[in-house]
Amino acid sequence: MAETSFFSDITSRHFNPDAVLDISKNGNIPGGKVLIISDFHMGIGKRDDLARNGGLLISLLEEYYFKGGWYLVLNGDIEELQRHSLERIQERWSRLFRVFDCFAADNRLYKIIGNHDEELLFKKNYPYPLYNAIRIDTGVIPAYVYHGHQGSNIYRKYNKLIGAGVRYFLKPFGIMNVSSARSPHRRYYVERKAYHFSLENHCLSIIGHTHRPLFESLGRFDYIKFEIERLCRDYPTAEEEERERIETEVAALRGELGKLRRKERRNVLRQSLYGDDLPVPCLFNAGCAIGKKGLHAIELSGEDIALVYWFTEGHGRRFVSRGAYRIERLGSTRHRRAVLNQDRLDYILARIQLLG
Repeated sequence: MAETSFFSDITSRHFNPDAVLDISKNGNIPGGKVLIISDFHMGIGKRDDLARNGGLLISLLEEYYFKGGWYLVLNGDIEELQRHSLERIQERWSRLFRVFDCFAADNRLYKIIGNHDEELLFKKNYPYPLYNAIRIDTGVIPAYVYHGHQGSNIYRKYNKLIGAGVRYFLKPFGIMNVSSARSPHRRYYVERKAYHFSLENHCLSIIGHTHRPLFESLGRFDYIKFEIERLCRDYPTAEEEERERIETEVAALRGELGKLRRKERRNVLRQSLYGDDLPVPCLFNAGCAIGKKGLHAIELSGEDIALVYWFTEGHGRRFVSRGAYRIERLGSTRHRRAVLNQDRLDYILARIQLLG
């Protein structure tokens, strides 16, 4: 595969070109399953971004993914080093680091650098290997996993200066992180760069950084519109009981659509994110682990890819609880897992070949 100039930015002198996870049938990990999760922003004290979901995160990593034999890819911005020292973060989150140790001891941990934890590259005694990107060979289509900030000139050139501003200005005044996740225009710029890299190279990109879950190049707003359209098409031929379920689900999705519309600028939502009438399904985003009502992640195998949502019962998003999603209980806990989107990789490859 020819590398574009964008991927040359990803493959910096710190990138290990041998960071390849082969989960294809004939690979070194045949039939392997990979969890890709990003943006923990682990801190200390009251203004710790991960405090809300920390218990949920530890539980699902320990009980579901480690015991289930999954590989763990931490896709950047795990430690919040622009605000706190690594030593204090390790002390605050010692239990979570013990979970990382379990994956690492079993050779199932891959840790990718983001803009908020870039300082790890200069830590002599950091216990885990670090990468700027890895490639996952599925046997169907290659998937490149990288944080995503590499697509922004600001973060590539001025990340140290931004970090100093966060530590010495925002932190003392108790101001929360100012990231591309809060700016629709900046975040769409990063996503478009990753999208076009994948489009030109016939591969998948799985990023983080913007905190916005993406599946098959679609954000939540676009996906909800397509889902409402699908339900409306099913409604005329549905039985009475199924019609009631569709009515309830459409009402819940419309409520969620209204929230998203109020949250974003209307002129941004009217624009096509990628400039295409038919977006090619080559870009995915694992979202983040610091959502107010749960966390998102990407699950990848040699056959399919899924966007999953983890939450605590009674505190999740209403459209998930009311919709047609199959909700899985984690043991005897109140933690729940829902698959928001899932598709076969051969179907995704076909769409990339036909639409790209």
